[in-house]
Amino acid sequence: MFKLTPKLDKLLSQIQYTISLILKNTFFIKKIYKIIKCIFLLVLYIFLISSFAYAQQRLSGVISDENGAPIPYAKIYVKNSTELRTVADVDGYYEMRLFQGEYFLVIKSMGYKDREAYVTIKENTENKDYKLFPNNIQEIEDVNVSTKKSNPGREIMLKVIKKRDSINLWNYPHTVQGYIKASEKIIRKEKEKKRKKNKKENTENNISNVSLKKRKKDEAIKNNMNLIEVDLTKHYGGKNKVKEIRNAYKERGSSENNLYYTTTVKSNFNFFQNLLRLDDLHQTPISSPISSPGILSYKYRLVEQYEENGRNISKIKIIPRNIATTTLKGYIYVIDTLWLVQKLEFTLEKGNLLIYDYFSIEQEYNHPGDSLCVLSKQKMTYGVKYKNETSICSTESEFSEYNFEPIFPKKYFNNELSVIREEAFEKDSTFWRNKRKSKLTSEEIEYITINDSIEDYQNRKEYLDSIDANFNKVTALKVLWWGVDHRNRNKKTQWTINSLAAFIRPIYIAGPRLAPGFSFFKKWKDERFIDSYSEFSIGFLNKDPKGFTNWSFQYDPFHFGILRVNFSHSFEAIRAYDALSQIYRRDNFIETTDLTLGNNFELINGLYLDANISINERRSIDGYRFSNTDDVIENNDPTKFDTYQAFIFNAEVNYTPQQKYIKEPNRKVLLGSNWPKFYLYYEKGIEKIFGSDVNHDYLLGGIMQTFKIGLLGTSSYNIKSGLFLNTKSLKDADQKFHRRSDPIWFSNPLHSFQALDSTLPSEKIYLEAHFIHHDNGAIINKIPFMKKTRIGLVLGTGALYVPEFNWEHYEVFAGLERNFKFSRRRLRIGIYGVLSDGNQIKPQTDWKISFAILDNRDLKWNF
Repeated sequence: MFKLTPKLDKLLSQIQYTISLILKNTFFIKKIYKIIKCIFLLVLYIFLISSFAYAQQRLSGVISDENGAPIPYAKIYVKNSTELRTVADVDGYYEMRLFQGEYFLVIKSMGYKDREAYVTIKENTENKDYKLFPNNIQEIEDVNVSTKKSNPGREIMLKVIKKRDSINLWNYPHTVQGYIKASEKIIRKEKEKKRKKNKKENTENNISNVSLKKRKKDEAIKNNMNLIEVDLTKHYGGKNKVKEIRNAYKERGSSENNLYYTTTVKSNFNFFQNLLRLDDLHQTPISSPISSPGILSYKYRLVEQYEENGRNISKIKIIPRNIATTTLKGYIYVIDTLWLVQKLEFTLEKGNLLIYDYFSIEQEYNHPGDSLCVLSKQKMTYGVKYKNETSICSTESEFSEYNFEPIFPKKYFNNELSVIREEAFEKDSTFWRNKRKSKLTSEEIEYITINDSIEDYQNRKEYLDSIDANFNKVTALKVLWWGVDHRNRNKKTQWTINSLAAFIRPIYIAGPRLAPGFSFFKKWKDERFIDSYSEFSIGFLNKDPKGFTNWSFQYDPFHFGILRVNFSHSFEAIRAYDALSQIYRRDNFIETTDLTLGNNFELINGLYLDANISINERRSIDGYRFSNTDDVIENNDPTKFDTYQAFIFNAEVNYTPQQKYIKEPNRKVLLGSNWPKFYLYYEKGIEKIFGSDVNHDYLLGGIMQTFKIGLLGTSSYNIKSGLFLNTKSLKDADQKFHRRSDPIWFSNPLHSFQALDSTLPSEKIYLEAHFIHHDNGAIINKIPFMKKTRIGLVLGTGALYVPEFNWEHYEVFAGLERNFKFSRRRLRIGIYGVLSDGNQIKPQTDWKISFAILDNRDLKWNF
C-alpha cells in the first residue's frame, strides 16, 4: 500500500484542519456572505437578479427557444407572487429559491409567447428546463402598432421571420467550399518637409534616372497595399460544431495590417439568429432584424418593388427603433410569395466598433429548391483613419459546392475550430488563378505583379546584405537614443546594445546608477526562439556593482512550452505590486543574489502549468548611502535583518474549459472560451536544502471571467482566496500583501482596490472579490445625443475580508470612459467616482483617472 511521506502527511493534515475550522466557524461564513452580498448589490441593480434565502430549496434550469438556443434574460416569477422572481443569465440559466410546495411559474421573454408551468418543490434541488416559442405573427403585429395605415414592409418581414427556421442555412449540417480575398489600400499623408525634399531631389536629378523613378514608384505601390487570399473548406455539424480547413493561404504585404475576416470561425454573420456576437469587431452583440425579437427593435419600410429574373423583389429599409442598443441599419431584399431573402445591405454605426471608423456588409443568397437561403457572396467594406494615413479595406467571400448530406467521423468536431497546414502557404500563382472566385481589380493585379517581382528581388542575397548593412550601421542617433542593433540574417539572430539615454537611471534605490544593457534574440522557422536581456549597473553613491541576465527558450510553440533561466545580483522590492507611494520606500527593498529556473507548458488544451524553483541569498540594504531625493516620498529606514538563504518552489495551474483555438503549422492561436478560468497557486519554502532558512507553505485559488451580457455590455469578475498553511519560518520577502490604493490613479479593479488606505499582510485565510461592468453605451446612450459622444458608462464593486485583522472593506465605483485614437492604437481614458466603507474606516468618497491601451493581438482591454 502506498504510504505518504511524514512531511506530506503533515501538510495534508494541516489542510484538513484548516478546512474543518472554516466550516465550523459560523462567524467566518457570515463574513463571506456579507462580502458576496456586497458584490451582488450592484448586479441586482443592473440586472434585477433576485436574492435567495438558505432556508429555501433551489429551482434551476435553462430557458431556451424552440431550437434549443438559450434565451438571455428571460423573466421567471411565481404567478400572483411577483416578488418571487428571477432573471435568466446570458446563457438562459436561471436559479431561484422557493419553500417546499406547489407553484405556478410564469416564464416571459420579449418576442416569445408567455408560458405557465406547474412545479412541485420538494426537499431536494429541482432542475426544470423550459422552452419558449415565438409569438404568432398576429401577436407580433399587435405589439407597438397603433397606426391606421398598413405597413407592407413590416408585413413582408413578418412572413420572412415566420419561415426563418426553415430557410436558415445554419439549421442544417453541411460542408461548403469558400474563397476569401481581403485587400487594404493605404493612403499616406506626406509631410510637407518630406514632400519638398523629394521634389528637390527629383529636380536635381532632372528626373533622368528612369529606372530609379520606376523602382521608387513600385516600392510605393507595394508599401501602400496589403492583400490576403484564402481557400478553405468549412464543415458545420450543428450548433457549436464547426471546423474550418484552410487549404491555401497567401499573404502579400505587411503582417501588421487592418484586414478583417480572413477566417470564418472568429465571427459568423448569420442574420437569421437573434443576436450576432462579433467580439473581434463590435463591443456589443447585435440584434438581427430577421428575428422575432428584432421585430421589436427595428422599423421596416417598403421603399421599392421591382422585377428581376422573373421574380418580384421588395426592397425594405431597416431603421433602428432605439439607437442606444441597436446599431444596424440598411436594406433587406425579399422575394415575394416565396418570402426568401435575396440579399441584404447593412451598415454598423461607428459608436461600438472596436477598431474601424465604419463597417458595412452585403450578402447575396442562392435558393436551392426555393426553400433555403444559401449564402453565396459576401462583401465587407470598412476602414480607419489615423493622423497621417487612411486605411480603406474590403473583404470579399464566395461560397459554393454546398453539401447538405455530409458524413462526419465521430469526435470530428472539438475545440479545434480551424486548421492550416504547412503546404497551404506553398501554393503557386497557377493554383490561385484556378481557385480565385472574385475578380481582381486592376490595382490588385498591378500590386500582385509588382509585389511578386520586388519580393523576388528582395530575396536575393546581395539585396538582403545591403539591407542588413544599412540596419547594422552605427549612427550618432542610435548611440544616443535608439540603441545600437546588429542583425545576422543567415543565423537569424539580432542583438542590441542600449543607448546612452537608457544607460542613465537617475531615480533608483540607493541613488542614481549607470546601467548598460544587452539583448539577444534568435528565431527558427518552426517558431522556436531564444530571447534574452542582460544588464550590468554601477551606483554613483555606493560604487556597488549589480546586474542580471534573463534567458527564455520557447521549445514547443504549439503548447506554449517556455524554459526560463534567470540570474541576478540586485535590489529587489518586497512588495512589487503596491501603491506607487509605497514601492520606493527604503524598507521595501532588500539585496538579493538569485538563480531561478522556470518552465511553462500546456498539459492539455486549456490546462497550463507554470513551475519555478529559485535559490537566493537575501541581505539587508542597511549601510547603503541613499539620495536626498528619496525624502520626497516621506521615506524611512531600511529593514535590518541577518543575511539568510532561501530555496523556494512555486507552481501555478490554471484551467479554462473548452478553450477554442486555431491550429497553425507551428503554433496555436487561442480564441477564448465561454467558461471562466480557474487558477491555483502553491508556494513552498524548503528548509535546509542549499542551506535554506525558510519554511512556509502558501496556497491561493480563484476564478475569473469576462463575458458579455446580451445587449447590456461586458462584465468581468475575479474572486480569490488564499492562506499560509505553514509559517514556521516565514520571512518578510515571502509575505503576501493586499495592495494599498494609489491617490488619483485608478488601478486595475480586477486585481486591486481603489480606496484601501493600508497595505495589509495576511497569513490566515482571506477572501477578495472584484466585479466591473462596461455598458458599452447600452445605458448611457438612452440619454439624448450621448451616443454621438461615444462615452461609455462603467460600474463596479470590490470587497475584502481579512479576519486576522478583523478588517472588512467594501467599495463601489462608477465612471465614464471614452476611446481615442492614439497613433495606430486605441487609448481609453476614464474618470471615476469611488465610494468606500468598512469596519475600520468611515464612509468616504474619492475620484480617480485611468489610461488603458487596447491589445491589438486579442482586441481586449486590461479591464
